[in-house]
Amino acid sequence: MNPITGKEEETIIIIKDRINDIRFLNKYFIELNKSLEIGDRLKGNFHYLDARRKGQLAEYMWPFNWLIILWDTFINRIVPKVPVVKKVYFAVTRGKGRVLSRAEVYGRLYSCGFELMEEECVGNQINFTFRKSGIPLITDKSTPSYGLLIRLNRIGKGGVLFGVYKLRTMHPYSEYLQQYIYDKYSLKKGGKLDKDFRISAEGKIMRKYWIDELPMLFNILKGEMKLVGVRPLSPHFFSLYSDELKILRIKTKPGLIPPFYADMPDTLLEIMESERKYLIAHSSSPYLTDLRYLFRGLYNIVLKGARSS
Repeated sequence: MNPITGKEEETIIIIKDRINDIRFLNKYFIELNKSLEIGDRLKGNFHYLDARRKGQLAEYMWPFNWLIILWDTFINRIVPKVPVVKKVYFAVTRGKGRVLSRAEVYGRLYSCGFELMEEECVGNQINFTFRKSGIPLITDKSTPSYGLLIRLNRIGKGGVLFGVYKLRTMHPYSEYLQQYIYDKYSLKKGGKLDKDFRISAEGKIMRKYWIDELPMLFNILKGEMKLVGVRPLSPHFFSLYSDELKILRIKTKPGLIPPFYADMPDTLLEIMESERKYLIAHSSSPYLTDLRYLFRGLYNIVLKGARSS
């Protein structure tokens, strides 16, 4: 008996086609969600991006393998997402053989009301079992964002949500996997999520040199952020903080350069304590505190090569 629904047997739907060959994925998953009850299962498979790239690197000699990867990325990753030319792409391919990342497939399924139960990597294919966990968080008319510049909902002063501008470093639909990644993998040094497969190869480079955070300067110009301050957090990570720290956090604007770079804490608890000390000092002497943390942070960044990830 299903302990969630009380049914004697669970319904299991097996998707015969590879996910890569299904044209309107969100609409397809949402329709499947409607036909299932909570706890019912969905099985399928897809060829995933990382395995495709590894195969191309191994099959061809350098530098031709990288030229092939660049061409493949342009034709099969960029062209299908550009409004002007994607109609031509889908007219020619009929949506068959799309190149999809693991994060995008899982993120789409989570956004459509499913959660992962089992996965198995076999060669360049992933076999998965998801279960229906609730109603979809999106509609079949929701338009996915594939652009390089993105806006992420973050909690600002007064607890108000605002859009933080960043350059995309994660695969599309990754935002729907935050709870899954947090539950499955531990936090690594610096309070970042460990083994985060949502981050793309180019995203790792941008994060290393803070290129992805440059658009936050626009948030500073709009008055939503300041140069020095605690990082703007997603609702999920904000929920991990104590009530005391939540209250302290929303009393001031978040910042581009956080206390992290001044104190260099290792664990999430140490990061919280670092922020608490900064916020208490800031409440009594805001300008001197920000100036002190700015110089300490720049010293660690420039002379000690401090990194947050």
